[in-house]
Amino acid sequence: LENMILKDLMRRASDKPLLFTELSNDEKEVIKKFAKKNKNDDIFRIVEKEEVLYVLTDEGRKAQFEIKQAHLTGNEVSLLTREMLKTGEWKTKVFREYDVEHTPISRLIAGSLNPYSSFIASVKDKLVSLGFEEFDGPLVENEFYNGDALFMPQFHPARDIHDVYYLKDPKYSTSLIKDKKDILDRVAQIHENGLDTGSRGWEYKFDKNFSTRLLLRSQGTVLSSHKLESAKIPGKYFGVVRCFRYDSVDATHGADFYQTEGIVLGKDVNLKTLMGMLRIFATEFAGASEVKYVPGYFPFTEPSVEVHIKHPKLGWFELGGSGIFRPEVTHAFGIDCPVLAWGIGIDRMALMNLGLSDIRDLFSQNLDTVRMLRG
Repeated sequence: LENMILKDLMRRASDKPLLFTELSNDEKEVIKKFAKKNKNDDIFRIVEKEEVLYVLTDEGRKAQFEIKQAHLTGNEVSLLTREMLKTGEWKTKVFREYDVEHTPISRLIAGSLNPYSSFIASVKDKLVSLGFEEFDGPLVENEFYNGDALFMPQFHPARDIHDVYYLKDPKYSTSLIKDKKDILDRVAQIHENGLDTGSRGWEYKFDKNFSTRLLLRSQGTVLSSHKLESAKIPGKYFGVVRCFRYDSVDATHGADFYQTEGIVLGKDVNLKTLMGMLRIFATEFAGASEVKYVPGYFPFTEPSVEVHIKHPKLGWFELGGSGIFRPEVTHAFGIDCPVLAWGIGIDRMALMNLGLSDIRDLFSQNLDTVRMLRG
């Protein structure tokens, strides 16, 4: 009997697949004996299939009725394209209606200024409100204003190629020696023998051709050396300056950075005046609560002072350097009164002010990070 049933099943299965639910109990037993699920190495293979039934509910029927009442065909257009406008095809199309009251909308993020740009603008506004005039200058400078005019000797380590970025083409300034001959001669003599400053200078042979070498400015003080040519006495000047200096990038250093550079000229200004300005930068601009002053050295100022602030995570770090210009700097420009000078890192002030612990976050391309800074 089993063989007969098997032969009959094989004959029927050769024509079409057999539904297990339509088999007799004897036939099911034979199938189970000679079949494995989803296997091809026996006479029969049992394949299980899932049947899904869709039933129109009362809500569905109601929606169907509303669609018919609205005369919707399913061919409505939901998007107006450039091609439709160009060809005029939109005139013959029926556009889909939208429920603007109940349809959920995507997250709406309003545009705003970058927080770091806003901070830089606030620095400028505060300095102008204190009576300062703003100065500016080109990114590309020559060695004369970047160092020579600041009484920085031409053999100074900071002028090594590993600390500045030199231009390859053009390599030299073509107008410096011709247009600035008088000031260039005075600076050269001050370097060599001190001229009329009461100093002995650096006592080396000044190279005027070296002064014409072009580079990306490495310090904001280059603009102060320019401004000394036309500054009024008394006078207060500042600049927000992007500088470039070879450095290892980390939480407090970048290969390029912003400084706020400034000078104050006057018969009555002194170190106490300078200390007051440094405290304003540390507390009012950066928002630091702990500030300290450290003696420093710069070739162009004496005395020289560094201002340091304490970050809640990074600890103490330098905010910037300052001092009173040496006579070797000011006498070359015909100035015989004290000149206060400073170069404060705006990136570092922003690091403190915006509550960051890594200076690289100021230049983040991650919009969520930028929105976080904006608050």
